[in-house]
Amino acid sequence: MVVAVGKRVLDSGWIAARSTEVKLTGIQLTTTNPPSVGPKSPWMEAVVPGSVLATLVKNKVVPDPFYGLENEAILDIADSGRDYYTYWFFTTFDCKLSANQFLDLNFRGVNYSAEVYLNGHQKLLPKGMFRRHSLDVTSILNSEGSNLLAVLVHPPDHPGKIPPEGGQGGDHEIGKDVTTQYVEGWDWICPIRDRNTGIWDEVSILVTGPVKIIDPHLVSTFYDNYTRVYLEAAVELENRSSTVAGCTVNIQVTTELEGDVCLVEHLQTQYLAIAAGKCVKYTFPQLFFYKPNLWWPNGMGKQALYNVTITANIEGHGESDTWNQLFGFRKIESSIDKNTGGRLFRVNGKPIFIRGGNWIVSDGLLRLSRKRYETDIKFHADMNFNMIRCWGGGVAERPDFYHYCDIYGILVWQEFWITGDVDGRGVPVSNPNGPLDHDLFLFCARDTVKLLRNHPSLALWVGGNEQVPPPDINNALKKDLQLMPHFQTVIEGDKKLPVSTALCDYLDGTRIYIQGSMWDGFADGQGNFTDGPYEIQYPESFFKDDFYKYGFNPEVGSVGMPVAATIRATMPIEGWQIPLFNKVADGYVEEVPNPIWTYHKYIPYSKPGKVHDQILLYSLPTDLDDFCLKAQLVNYIQYRALLEGYSSHMWSKYTGVLIWKNQNPWTGLRGQFYDHLLDQTAGFYGCRSAAEPLHVQLNLATYFIEVVNTLPNDLSDVAIEASVWDLEGTSPYYKVYEDLSIPSKKTTRVAEMKYPKCKNPKPAYFLLLKLYNKSDYSILSRNFYWLHLPGGDYKSLEPFRKKKIPLKLTTQTFISGTTYEMEVLVQNRSKKPDPSRHLTDQNNFITKIQHKAAGDDYDANSELQPALTNPQENERGFFRSLSRIFFSETDGNSMRVCEVNGSDIGVAFFIHFSVHAANAKYQEGEDTRILPVHYSDNYFSLVPGEQMRIKLSFEVPPGVTPRVTLHGWNYPGGHAVHH
Repeated sequence: MVVAVGKRVLDSGWIAARSTEVKLTGIQLTTTNPPSVGPKSPWMEAVVPGSVLATLVKNKVVPDPFYGLENEAILDIADSGRDYYTYWFFTTFDCKLSANQFLDLNFRGVNYSAEVYLNGHQKLLPKGMFRRHSLDVTSILNSEGSNLLAVLVHPPDHPGKIPPEGGQGGDHEIGKDVTTQYVEGWDWICPIRDRNTGIWDEVSILVTGPVKIIDPHLVSTFYDNYTRVYLEAAVELENRSSTVAGCTVNIQVTTELEGDVCLVEHLQTQYLAIAAGKCVKYTFPQLFFYKPNLWWPNGMGKQALYNVTITANIEGHGESDTWNQLFGFRKIESSIDKNTGGRLFRVNGKPIFIRGGNWIVSDGLLRLSRKRYETDIKFHADMNFNMIRCWGGGVAERPDFYHYCDIYGILVWQEFWITGDVDGRGVPVSNPNGPLDHDLFLFCARDTVKLLRNHPSLALWVGGNEQVPPPDINNALKKDLQLMPHFQTVIEGDKKLPVSTALCDYLDGTRIYIQGSMWDGFADGQGNFTDGPYEIQYPESFFKDDFYKYGFNPEVGSVGMPVAATIRATMPIEGWQIPLFNKVADGYVEEVPNPIWTYHKYIPYSKPGKVHDQILLYSLPTDLDDFCLKAQLVNYIQYRALLEGYSSHMWSKYTGVLIWKNQNPWTGLRGQFYDHLLDQTAGFYGCRSAAEPLHVQLNLATYFIEVVNTLPNDLSDVAIEASVWDLEGTSPYYKVYEDLSIPSKKTTRVAEMKYPKCKNPKPAYFLLLKLYNKSDYSILSRNFYWLHLPGGDYKSLEPFRKKKIPLKLTTQTFISGTTYEMEVLVQNRSKKPDPSRHLTDQNNFITKIQHKAAGDDYDANSELQPALTNPQENERGFFRSLSRIFFSETDGNSMRVCEVNGSDIGVAFFIHFSVHAANAKYQEGEDTRILPVHYSDNYFSLVPGEQMRIKLSFEVPPGVTPRVTLHGWNYPGGHAVHH
């Protein structure tokens, strides 16, 4: 069958074998002796994209390196030699071309170099992990049957050795190559034995006609306060035929209205004559848009995306090639703020307070997929983050990663492949001259820019982590990434038409390049080691003026213990032992973890000499479940306080903060808000609370109530309700602060909390803050604290666990295929408080907050999404096409109702849901969790009479029935909510 113009991804049917076990040549494998999987064959099913190690794990040739201490049982490349991890990959494909069609075989990422054989013909893929390879295989294609493709992949040239003491980047040899550096191990990950060798990104075939479209470049410029917008597009066109091609080039810009209905915003056509064998650069005339929908970061508005399609049609042939990209109209600027010294970002002219974190890679074995990327990025949006920093020791992230950042509104700081530890500042001091081949580094950097530059989420380029590239590389990047004139200064009120620039002369031109992560508005701005700290802190420390003295902290980290189920799923029983708590000088405690936790880089919850153990504040843990639950309490407090502390000083001291780090590419025990199995820690929801665009909080250093308003509009006619609850279920303190005016883009100090300064305060108590509209008591922000007296602890919470607080849960479930959407109304049914005092117990959260900046109309249609809604449903509208509603026990309205009995009065504390496979035949200790699950909130608490709606969304494997379980401080055994 003749194939149509377009791309086909080769992501299935791959097999692989170690090169030393294959006695045939590449020519033989792709002609007379194609391989197959069999009992005596060295060939096995392969993971593509993925690393060699991913293939070995899949086939159980080696144990899972992320389980327990199994990585120690896998031979390291330093001991085996490079040939041991040099692997053949093989697949087949069919493709029949018509006259004047061409076929490219494309590799979007290979680590580190490769030999390609197709139907007995050899092609070479040069060195470099971060470069694309495109091979014209038209002349060697078998159009009458299967095409045999074999790829021999070689590891990095300098895989290095792992010193006995470990260290940051091992012996630093990996820095001699243009590849990822974390693979020699770091203080947060074990060494990756194959150094990520493999076909690690997409492989595809592309059918075109005589003319091929190469690397279009889209740039939008803005005038008259963003009401007039011009889109400029440049493209390379290559004529691969032997005759002149009469080429009609079209650009079309559409926007989706509803469902499959699209509105064509622009359609422009241009005729070109392209000489045989020539490649020409062409820039379309500018396309004018009046008040287009703008793309905004998460928390500032909608992520409006337009579909840009460029098509080349050839006289006498028809469609020759087509290219499309989701594109967002937005302008990102940054400068060093005079007040704070930190780098201040503006999007579409509006300042944005950066709250986000650091990212390594989705998976340490490079098992990358769109599905996992979507979960990763949606998790960041769920936390109300607005920036991810792609750390320089990791990878140049893939287009799929950026696609979901575009969808969910996450700005991206993309670093190139330089780190201080490996490139000149490590212990021992490493080579300061970077990779051996500087030209290769620059080639990879330029190719990466071309690959990613059209994504609206991409905010800035950075030369390296805690280091700048060598001078020649740094200077070349500065030149290559210089800004176009329009992006060098803020243009206000310019009424003139835009001045055309030679777009083809710019590699990017729209994003700033910063030479290193601690330079030019980050950390101290001078490159000194002034990021961090990376350990447990007292919660109140984050609010103090002396905690961090620079305006933008690119790395600040802390603990990251996952839930007990993850420990059991990723470690043998020896790893279930909790730390010893050894007393040391001055009353401090040193945690001594078991060897498996040490190997998985556990960060203690104490810092002798600085911070008393935060888990022991709740009493000595008795077992793994108790330890992990108390760790979640600390995780929530720690990370909420971190972000609230920085937000407390928004614009007065800080312009942004990035947490080290958001996730782990393996089963590590530090610096994460969700684990490698995709289950969230309580710190996830502490961040979600603290980073909401409009937020009421308690300054833990001053005990003043504050409101953080990152919105562009002032708030009026709002009030704050502050209620204190003791462990007996009474409210000894209640106060409403009325007639408040909250200015935009500012943190406002409202009033000092008088409790616990009053008589007879309780040693541990709960504080509930609610910011609400006075007109209808709708909730704008809700924040629940558990607190103790100065110098005290939470030990009185231990007997409180025995209280049985009654709950009522009303559940409605929507099912579409394997996707479940649930809404659970959770009600604390213990004695209701005085209704004249507590008027907000229904927790009716604002669903949309319209905002319009004074004097502006460009964002009149933008919306701030609330805490309990999903801000990005332009890819999947779960509730729009539901196949059926699940009906079970009902309460008169097709709802399932269950009750958790109890006779005590009090706060239902630290409630959290989990979803499991309802399989009666699972073995004891088996991990029955269904992951991932997206929750609108979790690890929440309800005071007497209060209720909260929680939304869950998840997918279940075919044939599996999910069971939703509720746990909590007062509900240790768990209660089935739905099955």
